[in-house]
Amino acid sequence: MNEMSPVAPSPRARKPDWIRVKAPTGHGVAETRQLMRRLGLATVCEEAACPNIGECWTKKHATVMILGDTCTRACAFCNVKTGMPRAVDPLEPEHVAVAAAELGLSHIVVTSVDRDDLPDGGASQFVRVIEALRRNTPTTTIEILTPDFRNKAQAAVERIVEARPDVYNHNLETVPRLYPTIRPGARYYASLRLLESVKRHDPSIFTKSGVMMGLGEERLEVHQVMDDMRSADIDFLTMGQYLQPTPRHAKVAEFVSPKAFDAYAAIARAKGFLLVAASPLTRSSYHAGDDFAKMRVARELKLGVR
Repeated sequence: MNEMSPVAPSPRARKPDWIRVKAPTGHGVAETRQLMRRLGLATVCEEAACPNIGECWTKKHATVMILGDTCTRACAFCNVKTGMPRAVDPLEPEHVAVAAAELGLSHIVVTSVDRDDLPDGGASQFVRVIEALRRNTPTTTIEILTPDFRNKAQAAVERIVEARPDVYNHNLETVPRLYPTIRPGARYYASLRLLESVKRHDPSIFTKSGVMMGLGEERLEVHQVMDDMRSADIDFLTMGQYLQPTPRHAKVAEFVSPKAFDAYAAIARAKGFLLVAASPLTRSSYHAGDDFAKMRVARELKLGVR
């Protein structure tokens, strides 16, 4: 078996040792959960059943999910519930800022559910959150992970860019061939154009995107996604193992080995990404603060200012 060969699970296969994690316990975990409940905030850590929640919450690092906990789409990979969302909470931006301050976050990641029911897809709430964070925790760097704002005016993305987050993340999730079954409510090239437009409007904002591995993608398809990302001038690529959250979600087609992730990362770095994070447990917001610092250093070295 070469290093790029996946480990194919049988229907009863257990997860490989390389993606086993400890259950979330400890004082930091309890404090983080209590804070989020007190402020009425959702987190993608909980709603998406992230395997890294124990590690991150022990350190009081949490990824806030704005615009409620109910998504208007039903992607085959995602554990966030689907339905008719509640009205947008006008106090949510200030609550996010309070959470950042109480957790002592030097870097915060803010994501959201899809809100196809809203005229701007929820873009204005992202703007209000960024503004609240700038007012209340001005030294905190801000990373946003947005939906695709499909069928919304381009002005939705432009408004967020004008608010100047430090990192704009939007995940492509998988290869184009798998979109009809894995991400049916989205369009691959629309997502690419969104990220490209961020750079066009403000080249100083770092852009970031991620893909899940183990859904049935082919190696050359992944390489093509990397090329497409670089054509859109995306700075940071994340790659992690897809894990089936419930029996009704898409099945894991393969468990990709750590050596295979290392090989993908080497190829991605050769293609010119400023930063690549690739491992079975990598997720969009995993070690995001440390990675942001690395990205800034990488840009400075590239520009010759260090």
